[in-house]
Amino acid sequence: MFGAAKADTSPKIAIRMKVGAGDPPLRSTGGRARENAMRLLTRIRLLSAAAVLVGAATASAQSPPAPAPVKVQLDDPTRPLPRDPSERTLEPKPGDGMEVVPVSATDVLTAPPFDPPLGFAGPSTVIPRSGSNAEFVTVEDRWRLGFPEWDRYGNSRKWIADSAYRLGRVIDPYNLNVLKGDYPIYGQHTFLNMTATSISLFEGRQIPTATTPFESTARPFQFENFGRPNQFLYSQLFTMSFDLFHGDTAAFKPMDWRVKITPAFNANFIDVDELAVVSPDVRKGTQRGRSWFALQEAFGEIKIADTSPEYDFMSIRAGNQPFSSDFRGFIFSDTNRGVRLFGTRNGNRDQYNLAFFRQLEKETNSGLNTMEDRDQNILIANYYRQDFIFPGYTLQGSVHYNNDGPDTLFDRNRFLVRPDPTGIFQPHRVEVAYLGFAGDGHIDRFNVSHAFYWALGRDSKNPLAGKPQSISAQMAALELSYDRDWARFRVSGLWASGDSNVSNGRATGFDSILDNTVFAGEGSFYNRQNLPLFGVQLVQRNSLFNGLRSSKIQGQTNFVNPGLELINFGFDADITPRFRVVNNANFMWFNKTAVLEQFVYQNKIDRDIGADFSTLFEWRPVLNNNVIILSGASVFVPGGGFRQLYNRQDDSVNPLGSLFMEVVLQY
Repeated sequence: MFGAAKADTSPKIAIRMKVGAGDPPLRSTGGRARENAMRLLTRIRLLSAAAVLVGAATASAQSPPAPAPVKVQLDDPTRPLPRDPSERTLEPKPGDGMEVVPVSATDVLTAPPFDPPLGFAGPSTVIPRSGSNAEFVTVEDRWRLGFPEWDRYGNSRKWIADSAYRLGRVIDPYNLNVLKGDYPIYGQHTFLNMTATSISLFEGRQIPTATTPFESTARPFQFENFGRPNQFLYSQLFTMSFDLFHGDTAAFKPMDWRVKITPAFNANFIDVDELAVVSPDVRKGTQRGRSWFALQEAFGEIKIADTSPEYDFMSIRAGNQPFSSDFRGFIFSDTNRGVRLFGTRNGNRDQYNLAFFRQLEKETNSGLNTMEDRDQNILIANYYRQDFIFPGYTLQGSVHYNNDGPDTLFDRNRFLVRPDPTGIFQPHRVEVAYLGFAGDGHIDRFNVSHAFYWALGRDSKNPLAGKPQSISAQMAALELSYDRDWARFRVSGLWASGDSNVSNGRATGFDSILDNTVFAGEGSFYNRQNLPLFGVQLVQRNSLFNGLRSSKIQGQTNFVNPGLELINFGFDADITPRFRVVNNANFMWFNKTAVLEQFVYQNKIDRDIGADFSTLFEWRPVLNNNVIILSGASVFVPGGGFRQLYNRQDDSVNPLGSLFMEVVLQY
């Protein structure tokens, strides 16, 4: 508890200070604690001096009365402040601009004892338990201690300059704010963090787009299987997060409990040049607009136990929650309904997760959750060890299990997505386990990130193969980079096994559960775009695996696929603290082509997919993540295998490209 002196009615003596016009403000440039201590020390010394002078005044009571003093309030905001304590002695000296003037104790001790707290603190809900006595008034709210106003630069332009001891507003997220979890909203340990986010995406792209020559075409006399590739996409996402938690934001102590909800609203629009893209019904034209509202996050969390004196803990979280199972999102990265047990060991050097998800269906165009249940159960366990052998390097081991039941589903645009519309397309169950290990960090001056996974399981009746499959597929990825001042030089590679024989009952093409891959460069064409191929996707958006599945968010994993081999060269440059440039060059090949040859009924398909060149610009105009503007351009140069899949009658496939801009605003 903190105390402030309380006034009484006995006679007292006050001290009046004369301050020259050129004296600097009485504010220390040290920490806030020294500022408060100096302020309290000054008042204590005033009281001590007053007590001494009371005796002198009593002894000379018979003397002629002194002239009436001129009273000066110590906290008068119009009065110039005394000199900085660091520039003068603590005890006054004769002729140092100080004279003793007797005044009443009320004038000295009834001035406001506390300045307002910094930022936007809101009202305190802490009521003193011990009340007050003749000497102290208890103040138990340890968060809302006042700080004096101070114009550091002497120009009163606080709205421009970086000013210490600054008050805030409710809409100001940069200074301390009770709505951003800087002050407790109730008591001394309950906080609320509100976050509003707007993400606007504008994207022009070229994607191989099939025509419908047997039904109706967008233009007369079209005979090609693939028409004009031009598309435009606009997507607007709004989210509002309310995160209520009980704990201590100023320490390493984990939260005791937490409740979080995040409503989300998405509106999107797409314009294409061919029919049967926005809907299988050609009468729907070439444009589509959709919107969706969802309660994307809604979970509760409670700490079960403290497991060591080093603040190790064990907690459990239940509800719609985000989770990424590894460093790069290779296998599972989603926000969905589940229960997660997590915690730390060995002074937070080790972390562990045990999570179970019962998936909700996704909305087709926004990717947000719906309230409909899906017959898919996912179990994930992983364990992290920091500073493994090398300081700064973290190793992870994990096990994933996916049980995706048989089902039939048409998406919101009326396309069949489950089962995949290939081969016999009969409902089937996929049961697969992923055994893997991954690492991320640095070894000396070199940054390293790697992963290896082995998928084992069974597919009851794969649509493309037309019969049950035993699954055995692998993937491996490695990225090495070196930082030199403002530049980072990267080289990386990824290998995902392919299926060499569709008819042998063994599926060896690697596929993920629901990945959100961050690898081989941000903004690359092959990672950012979905490439449709006769009812399925050769590759999904934000993925690198050639899965030949209908949809990453609504379809089922498919291990009868051609696999992938990729080599990446990258160069990142932090031009200024606000501006960053990311450059990438990717070269890709199919691991096996037998699946593709059967799928498109061609005798020979080359392994060469092509080359992908991209540049991404990131600008943070206010030097934080409250405003981020991303823009980029990418070009894909088709290789022999890609041209054979998407060729025209003249055997030509033009280079493809994309331009995009994404604006992120956050409070």
